[in-house]
Amino acid sequence: MKLLTTEKEYPLTKGFIRYESKNGVEYASLYKARREGGKKINDIEWLGRVIDKEKGIFKSRERGTFLFTLKSGAVEYLPPVQEKLILDFGDSYFLNVMLINSGFMDLLERIFGNSADTVASLVFYKSLRGGPNCYAQTWWEGSYARILFPSASLPSQRVSEILREIGDEQLQRDFFRDYLQYIASRCSGCILVDSTGLPNDIHFPLTAINNHNGVISNETRLILVIDRISGLPIYFRYAAGNIVDVSTLETTIAEMKSYGINVKHAIVDAGYYSNKNTKSLQKNAISFITRLAPNRKLYKDLIAEHISGLEDAKYLVKYRERYVYMKRVEVDLFGKPGYAYVAEDIDRKHEEIKKYINAALEDNDVTSDEMNVEMQSKGLFILISSAKIETKDILPLYYTRQAIEQIFDIGKNNSDLLPLRVHGIDSFRGHLLLSFIVSVAYILVNTALKGSDVCATGAYQILRNLKCKVYDKKIIVQEANKKMNDIAKHVKITYPMEFEY
Repeated sequence: MKLLTTEKEYPLTKGFIRYESKNGVEYASLYKARREGGKKINDIEWLGRVIDKEKGIFKSRERGTFLFTLKSGAVEYLPPVQEKLILDFGDSYFLNVMLINSGFMDLLERIFGNSADTVASLVFYKSLRGGPNCYAQTWWEGSYARILFPSASLPSQRVSEILREIGDEQLQRDFFRDYLQYIASRCSGCILVDSTGLPNDIHFPLTAINNHNGVISNETRLILVIDRISGLPIYFRYAAGNIVDVSTLETTIAEMKSYGINVKHAIVDAGYYSNKNTKSLQKNAISFITRLAPNRKLYKDLIAEHISGLEDAKYLVKYRERYVYMKRVEVDLFGKPGYAYVAEDIDRKHEEIKKYINAALEDNDVTSDEMNVEMQSKGLFILISSAKIETKDILPLYYTRQAIEQIFDIGKNNSDLLPLRVHGIDSFRGHLLLSFIVSVAYILVNTALKGSDVCATGAYQILRNLKCKVYDKKIIVQEANKKMNDIAKHVKITYPMEFEY
């Protein structure tokens, strides 16, 4: 194949350039028509990768970067440009496009103003890499985030300052005002409420001794509300570690109401069940589902009355791979009718009995009668609902609570919620807000990836290997592999090949 040269121009009135894409990269070939023995023949010459179709700039291994147009019919070799940086490109580019497309990036820029680049960089750092804040600057220097957010300032001292800034109570009120408007169309009116402990030894009033299920620790309680349908975090608040869950629900509902959140239904854990909370939910016309703790008198009375006939095939329901005996009975919920679902999980009962027997047989003081009584209690649980729900539907509804556990896991594992590396209440509030924003970003991206082969974390890991080279005025992105292109195809985006910045 003859190569084009600058010395000779070709008459290309009958020539054309053919473009084709492979793995998301566009390539071009020159077709030159001629006749040989009365037969039309196309001579094909490889131009290489398309850098700028409109300007006729191409790049090939043989020629490097060059300019060629059909009009000139000649190659003009372009002067080499100096390579300045090689950066991790794909993960930051992907996250940025997803947050822009969802409208969330606009909200962050509007709320944080002049500090938006720094806040966004921290959100990207926590989402894509994670780790102590002292390494945020190092990560930023090697990431495309430095191009996206050039005004970011990430030395350790500045990160501490920005946490205090975004921990300002008025700024957080502004954030939730705009954020709740942003997610209003995604909210179903059904909320999940739960809390988790944040162990720490920070010397401030929010750290206190907590005894949770027999485990004693110094901690602060984080209370989180999410939407049951979309899975999006709605709101968070915090309390001292010695504040029990049951005393926080009414305030949490009241704070959300002040932001205009219309709560119609709530699913909460056993720690929130009380006379006061039940009446508060009833007063606000909020239906609810909760689990009944075994130390409650109602629990003991219901078990005593219904356990003997519970193991009957007519009460069997299936939830995923579990089989449960479940009997619905009407109960009085502090003056109003409600429903209790007395249940026995067959697999859980056998597992708990086996574990109990292994321990009991080593204790010579345990009698057989005591063992029989104890074994009868294994695998039992009771759900309480203010509304009448079919027994086959109550478990799928209640176990949507697992979504809030996933948010806590995201916070602790993906957004560096723990360990707490802050000092002072403002920094603590800023740390919680940053973790909340990272969790929202994760859910938005994860939702967009639903149905693909990867979750948000997997996509970030894959796309981190898509690099870019930075020159004086432009960026050239390296070729994406199949996994990278599959992600882009699923969320309907494209990776740029070359662009100015």
